[in-house]
Amino acid sequence: MRKKIVAGNWKMNKNYQEGMELVAEAMHMINDELNAKVLTIFASPAIHLASVQKLINGHANFASAAQNCHQENAGAFTGEIAASMIHSVGASYVLIGHSERRQYFKETNELLAKKVDTALANHLHPIFCFGELKEEREAGKHFEVVAQQLKESLFHLTASDFAKIVLAYEPVWAIGTGLTASPEQAQEMHAFIRASIANQFGTEAAADCSILYGGSCNPQNAKILFSQADIDGGLIGGASLKSRDFTDIVTSFNSI
Repeated sequence: MRKKIVAGNWKMNKNYQEGMELVAEAMHMINDELNAKVLTIFASPAIHLASVQKLINGHANFASAAQNCHQENAGAFTGEIAASMIHSVGASYVLIGHSERRQYFKETNELLAKKVDTALANHLHPIFCFGELKEEREAGKHFEVVAQQLKESLFHLTASDFAKIVLAYEPVWAIGTGLTASPEQAQEMHAFIRASIANQFGTEAAADCSILYGGSCNPQNAKILFSQADIDGGLIGGASLKSRDFTDIVTSFNSI
């Protein structure tokens, strides 16, 4: 059975003290019964990463994630963070290909393929983000865009390496806009993604792959989104910055 996952992406928010308080509060609110059902991931800024990992050590089904890594293992890349550094503090996940990295830092599918390879080589699980822009959906190209992103960044992998990937579908038009894909729209795309995986890696790989929804998920819509057959959780942005909102999203799995 594929994992149910809720990952909180803090983006460039929370100073050190605020971040530590957020993690401690969220862990306290998530009870052991629920924690056995859902993997909760904190994707914090890099300055928090080692301390977040220390807080969650020894607590089952909590994990930490970096928000990005460089495609090279080491070198003269001021301000960047290497996958080996992320792994060295005990973190096990890294976001790759977030829409903001694609938009503001012009990350291409080709570059993201290199980042995926580097993360895997350093024993990290990529949470690979992808999705269409508003104009691409309105033009009816959303399936084409998503298929190309998967093909160019992930379909070079072996089936065994692909099994280490978590997917996060981000309809870019629904991030920070107040818009949300309807449950039917989200399910339609997630089903398409799973079918694409099956065509490339086989039905077993598709059945085992966790596909998260990453478009303005909140405590009000989490249950109906997560109830869809091919949605296995969420990559949460703004709602992950408040411990109560974030844990309400996690605990929505209790009633599914």
